[in-house]
Amino acid sequence: MAEPPQRTVIEVTGLVTQFGRQTIHDNLSLSVHRGEVLGVVGGSGAGKSVLMRTIIGLNKPRAGRIKIFGVDVARLSDTGRRKLQRRWGVLFQDGALFSSLTVAENVEVPLREHTRLQAAARRDLVALKLALVGLPADAGAKFPSEISGGMRKRAGLARALALDAEVLFLDEPTAGLDPISANRFDELIKTLQASLNLTVVLVTHDLDTLHGICDRVAALVDKRVLVGTIEELMQVDDPWLKEYFLGPRGRAAAAASERRPAPAPSALGA
Repeated sequence: MAEPPQRTVIEVTGLVTQFGRQTIHDNLSLSVHRGEVLGVVGGSGAGKSVLMRTIIGLNKPRAGRIKIFGVDVARLSDTGRRKLQRRWGVLFQDGALFSSLTVAENVEVPLREHTRLQAAARRDLVALKLALVGLPADAGAKFPSEISGGMRKRAGLARALALDAEVLFLDEPTAGLDPISANRFDELIKTLQASLNLTVVLVTHDLDTLHGICDRVAALVDKRVLVGTIEELMQVDDPWLKEYFLGPRGRAAAAASERRPAPAPSALGA
């Protein structure tokens, strides 16, 4: 018996994105399946982060349609858009934390903005989210400048998950991390994705991340997108894809992925 089709969580159709006279995406179409980790890659200036920001409504496309959970976001009222935005979380580069707030206060921001929970309940939820991403209990009282880059990313991830997001958008989550910290963050994402049944859209340059945790990859090439597994994309006759996946770094990442053990149960606290 044939398997039922996967449910589409995000559907982008005919997207055109322009800044002035420069076209970033031209008739781009992309679907994201429920429960998958989709990596988004492309050369410098290909529009990886622009695509993510357009999907979540921070950039307005010139043309095309974006549907999330089956809803055409362009047709939503402000109230409807605000309600829909509660269903996803975003981790920007370096966590994008408010420097004047403590880590705990940063994580609390979505709870203050979108819920009517009492202060004690918010504090309990913040402590839970910080533990979920592997941060120590004393991290909550510190300011972003007082913690490491890896901890800031985890704090940003805790904030992205504050409202029990169904979809998680990550923009270069391992950029700036040393290889050990990057690997631990990858393991954290994969563990959270499995345990919370998240759908993850992940913009990255990191070949180790692609091989380690991504189910499919969306490659932005010539203003459009090619989607498939790494193995499928390696078969595409495109110079950039071949250099990216079959060059020295690509081969090293593939070899490392074959040697990598499954994430340990303790990965959340790594």
